[in-house]
Amino acid sequence: MRVGLHLGYQNMHGDPDVQTFMQETNLAVEAEAMGFDYVGTVEHHFTDYAACPAPFEVLSYLAAKTNTIELMTAAVILPWNNPLRVVEQALQLDILSGGRLILGMGRGAARREFRSFGVELADSREMFDEAALIIMEGIETGIVEADTKWYQIPRTEVRPRPFKSFKDRTVMVSMSPSSVEVAANYGLKTLRFSQGDWRNAIPEINHYKETFQAVNGRPSPPFIISDFVLCFEDQERVSQYCDKYFSKMFATVANHYEFMSDHFKELPSYSTYAYMGEAAAAAGGPDKAYRDYISGNMIGTPEALVEHHRIRQEMVGDYEMLANFSWGGMPYEYVYEQMKLFADKVLPDLKG
Repeated sequence: MRVGLHLGYQNMHGDPDVQTFMQETNLAVEAEAMGFDYVGTVEHHFTDYAACPAPFEVLSYLAAKTNTIELMTAAVILPWNNPLRVVEQALQLDILSGGRLILGMGRGAARREFRSFGVELADSREMFDEAALIIMEGIETGIVEADTKWYQIPRTEVRPRPFKSFKDRTVMVSMSPSSVEVAANYGLKTLRFSQGDWRNAIPEINHYKETFQAVNGRPSPPFIISDFVLCFEDQERVSQYCDKYFSKMFATVANHYEFMSDHFKELPSYSTYAYMGEAAAAAGGPDKAYRDYISGNMIGTPEALVEHHRIRQEMVGDYEMLANFSWGGMPYEYVYEQMKLFADKVLPDLKG
């Protein structure tokens, strides 16, 4: 089992951005020493929820600071980026890192980010589907060419050229039935975020596996689960910090994506986000939605996390994990402490 570190770049500490940004980035250097397989950086803009507007630049910095850890865009949001530029940046970073790049792609879900880029959320499905194919072809061949509804690019040879294949190094964030379908048909590995009871996701996971096998003639690769992680030896500390920091993190997630808004109901390709809003409004209300969100993520002592993994693996099959330790304004000394404990006492069991 491969386990990575997810850098979320939340600034809920009240500290200057320069301080929190560098603290978050340098966690990846520690992750290599601790034995993590890869590091993934988000792309988000404009708010304290997450502020990492240029994941390729961050990963280029980390390529120079590390030697073996793989580097993943988790994810570059295609409707906000020209596919030709994505190809160029991906190939350049792959060369700088010695072939360590994993290209993760997503389509975004927050209206406030789309609005600032002048892109409509309702168009994201079509834009992603077109851009992903252009990019997948470009990173393999070094040639970018398109004449689609959303992209018109004359035949262009990219320099520097690719020097190794990206097969099995391309990932798609898949949080809806339509995204699962696209990922399987395109032969992409899929990334899912923990957002509640994993039993609800099993139909989509099984559909991905079956469709991938039928289309590509081989078993699907293990999908990636991105978890918020809280790991301390003392259950009392786990409970205390969960109540203090996870509640802040959940509130900023709900606010950023506007879970309680009705606009997702008009966008079938965002069904998971509509479900989150419905869950918060249903019996039990926001508190139940919050508790469900906690139960889906990795919150507990090292022993509890190992057991959580085993139960989840029995439900969903083999998977990889992308662990986010820094969220909700948790002080960085606590972030480092729990990350080190996880590496020492949970990581060997997962990787074993």
